[in-house]
Amino acid sequence: MFTVTQLAKQFAISRTTILYYEKEKLLAPAYRSENGYRWYGEKEILRIKAIISYRSYGLSIASIRTLLAQNDKSQSQILKDHFNELEQEIQNLKAQQKAIVLLLQTPNLIEEKMVNKERWVEIMVAAGFSEDDMIRWHQKFEQLEPQEHQKFLESLAISQQEITKIRAL
Repeated sequence: MFTVTQLAKQFAISRTTILYYEKEKLLAPAYRSENGYRWYGEKEILRIKAIISYRSYGLSIASIRTLLAQNDKSQSQILKDHFNELEQEIQNLKAQQKAIVLLLQTPNLIEEKMVNKERWVEIMVAAGFSEDDMIRWHQKFEQLEPQEHQKFLESLAISQQEITKIRAL
């Protein structure tokens, strides 16, 4: 049997991580002693190995919880779904790269304020962005850099009313 600290050392993770897994109902101690110590046995060790493995694949806590519970989706299906999500994310990133390359081929356009909303939309469409992709792009830009997003929209000669709508997406 292992305590939280011993288990953490064995798997080179923090105590906090183990407690987080417990909080998220991924892992539970085999029992607790009268002094409140958590004790983990062989079954819990196998479970934490699986959790660590799934996390290394980039699976979310919710997906791991489903996997461990073996509910309606099989392990194979959850991993396939995660693979497809990663593939979609890769495609979106490639489209963003393509848009940036197109823009970098004519860097003076932005500096000279020659890129307006219509031209920017053309560039995004040429890079393979759908309407939903453009909305997600604006949402992420707003989330990460709201002030820069505002400046960018202003540089496209968009009215303040339309900028407000775009930033509220």
